[in-house]
Amino acid sequence: MSVHEKLLSVSNLHVRYGNIHAMQGLNIEVNQGELVCLIGANGAGKSSTLNALAGLVPSTGSVIYQGKEISTLASHQRVGQGLALVPEGRGVFSKMTVLENLQMGAYLHDWRESELESIFARFPRLAERRDQLAGTLSGGEQQMLAIGRALLSRPKLLLLDEPSMGLAPLMIELIFKTLAELKETGLSILLVEQNARGALQLADRAYVLEHGEMTLSGTGQDLLHDARVQAAYLGAGIEA
Repeated sequence: MSVHEKLLSVSNLHVRYGNIHAMQGLNIEVNQGELVCLIGANGAGKSSTLNALAGLVPSTGSVIYQGKEISTLASHQRVGQGLALVPEGRGVFSKMTVLENLQMGAYLHDWRESELESIFARFPRLAERRDQLAGTLSGGEQQMLAIGRALLSRPKLLLLDEPSMGLAPLMIELIFKTLAELKETGLSILLVEQNARGALQLADRAYVLEHGEMTLSGTGQDLLHDARVQAAYLGAGIEA
């Protein structure tokens, strides 16, 4: 699959929780090698979108991934196809060690020691804490662990839900640096992020969601300098 070839195409995606219509006919695309971000206020449908793509919540609509319809696949089957989610709140196994958490990421294939070492090289803190229980890690360390675990599943598309939430500024900087490095390797990323400025600065393209609908789309730079986006998410009049 070449650069700019379509990796993911989502058409008319709907997600409902009882009477709540969380996502209302979303259409988005991610091309090979792109970092695409979703921004919007709380309740806009961003997390619902990622969870639907990962097969964790019921949805209707079409999800074409690597040229195939995957909307009927179970979540573990989607992981096997190279689609991995780093959930909001990290979702680490708190009573398991760092090493055991990472090994869980590779449960669908025979992992190589070199893959594990590459994670430790990317996140040296995890190497230092490999035998420590995940529940005793700081929030930033748990985020590194969640990303590392997802990378060990050998993803072609990484879904990231609010990776900077609740982290200290230096850790946020490290997480965004990691995303930039992963993008440089050619990994495709669909990012949901409360730090709209940081996400748009990093993104090739972005979508703005409001009340379960997509209201704006464009390149990251275009939306970074869009007056409507600045007023709603960046602070009106602030130089982007």
